[in-house]
Amino acid sequence: MRYALICLALSLMLPFGTARAELAPPERIAALSWSLAELLIELDVRPVGVADVAGYRQWVVHPALPEDIPDLGLRQEPNVELLAALAPDLMLASDQQADLVPVLERIAPVRLIDGFDAAQDNAGASRAAYLDLARLTGREALARDRLAALDARIAAAGERVRDHFGGPVPPVLPIRLLTPESLRLHGANSMVLAALEGMGLEHPAPGDPTDWGFVQKRVEDLADFERAIVVQIGPFAERDALEARPIWQFMPFIRAGRYAETRPAWTFGGVFSLGYLAEALADALLTIDREAVR
Repeated sequence: MRYALICLALSLMLPFGTARAELAPPERIAALSWSLAELLIELDVRPVGVADVAGYRQWVVHPALPEDIPDLGLRQEPNVELLAALAPDLMLASDQQADLVPVLERIAPVRLIDGFDAAQDNAGASRAAYLDLARLTGREALARDRLAALDARIAAAGERVRDHFGGPVPPVLPIRLLTPESLRLHGANSMVLAALEGMGLEHPAPGDPTDWGFVQKRVEDLADFERAIVVQIGPFAERDALEARPIWQFMPFIRAGRYAETRPAWTFGGVFSLGYLAEALADALLTIDREAVR
């Protein structure tokens, strides 16, 4: 009902066919997805608006949004009245907004870019989307340079880890604790695994691809990983309750000193999130005594 009313309002606000054809590179681009906002910023394109700016600044953080960027409302329910007022040349939408495309197209052309999906390589798809946006905005040379620098940055993070341990590194199991009893295990098709692979590191059990690249597990399931390094991706607010559980203290990686925590890092970003993840993982791994992995 809400979107029917929105459509009616827009039909009165905008003559049919207001959305202009893409005859020239778009300059005023709105991003309805955090990962697509990241890609624009990494192309040095200032979005005319981004959905859920406060959430982006809390969870994604990097790359930073301009201070005075207009907030387009919820990602699942953007403020179409504000979008119409901003008059973008183009809107970037993900599968979260797929149902809204007919409404959004009354304002401006919409480019729908798949987000996270088990049927695709999520990291590779984001890289391809970045290059596509670079072609669209006439910034292909910049994009190639930025991707080359990104790859070098990720590889350098891996070299730091190998130098620290003085040779081969045990498999690294990336997790995000949800409660003192449950966690996400990041594996196949996750941005975290893509970062690890770019670093030249191994995952002990990546599993089958999922949409978002993780499966939910019980903390007790971690006992199966006797030789792996376990890295918790921050933040986690219930550390005291976790550490009070006897089962946690008897985990093989805790007893052997093969556990580390990263600074807060976003695990569902675009291709450039791999660089931030790689550096956060490397910094965490460097806190582990090399003798703990002998």
